Amino acid sequence: MIVAGVGSRQGTEADELEKVVRMALDLFRMPAERLEVLATESAKATAPAFVEAARRLSVKLVACTIADLDRVAGLVLTPSKLVLETKGVPSIAEASALVAAGRNARLLGTRVATAGATCAIAIGDGP
Repeated sequence: MIVAGVGSRQGTEADELEKVVRMALDLFRMPAERLEVLATESAKATAPAFVEAARRLSVKLVACTIADLDRVAGLVLTPSKLVLETKGVPSIAEASALVAAGRNARLLGTRVATAGATCAIAIGDGP
């Protein structure tokens, strides 16, 4: 299973979310057609921008609870002080990718970022 975990600033639009996912896929030479899931924290998963980005990418949108993200906190490669201060976990993008990728999940590398969003790609055996 191939998952794009995405974090964003408040008000980030679908165009920016789609852009950061495609940047991450390109970086890891992963065809967009192989992407199966877009994952983010529960509070953002119902936002219209995330729903639209998942639709554009033709993938399932998965919501990850803060408890889920905390469970994989020790596996993230790029902790964020801001995210830790505001959410209580060190990562949204990397942790969401790991959670949604399921068993044997691993990040392909560190997250990539645009001005308004971050994305990490993980692979795993699924839930």
